[in-house]
Amino acid sequence: MHGEGAAGLPDADLPVGAALPDWEPRPQPSRDALVGRHCRLESLDPERHAAALFEAFSHDPTGVGWTYLPYGPFSRADEFRAWAQEMASRDDPLFFAIVDANGHAVGVASYLRIDPAMGSIEVGHIRYSPLLQRTRAATEAMYMMARRAFDELGYRRYEWKCDDLNLASRRAAERLGFKYEGTFRQDKIYKGRNRDTAWYSITDVEWPAVRAALEAWLDPSNFDEQGAQHKRLAPPK
Repeated sequence: MHGEGAAGLPDADLPVGAALPDWEPRPQPSRDALVGRHCRLESLDPERHAAALFEAFSHDPTGVGWTYLPYGPFSRADEFRAWAQEMASRDDPLFFAIVDANGHAVGVASYLRIDPAMGSIEVGHIRYSPLLQRTRAATEAMYMMARRAFDELGYRRYEWKCDDLNLASRRAAERLGFKYEGTFRQDKIYKGRNRDTAWYSITDVEWPAVRAALEAWLDPSNFDEQGAQHKRLAPPK
């Protein structure tokens, strides 16, 4: 004879998820800077960052880097600054400027879909200028954002989503240790076209191995005097 479960519903001996008796909602991410060897992530500030970002993005004269984002490209500095002001005023997405070792803002990224109650947070709105792409700083920025989410804030799920057709973003997610979960078909409409959205994630159980792989790749010993890597970054198996 069955009793009643904790929610007052009949207990039918059905399989259920692991109990989380000590779970508590996690903190909201702060705007505090993230500081690494090769870059620094600062809360997006149009006064400090807009001009440098606009100049950095001008190194992509075709604007192809904006293809899979719902905004851009920006042809005028004032237009870009207005966008930066709007983004900087929000708490979700929470935007950061990626500042290189020379003090120049060369890209942006954000936390979004922040759900402290469920311990889930996404990284997105990632726009790297050509000055940042394929550099150690590019990987370090993603490492630092993930480390804050897991190690500092105690989130249990870290998400990455992109247009299913965005092969560069999909490769980047996999290189950084995210696991593909599936594609939401006809998920969004942006720039007047359909978007099927590919979902990726890292869980807190997976994070220690992912962190170790990222730290090993970022270690100075992995690079020669010309900055060439000895070993490629590969996700944990």
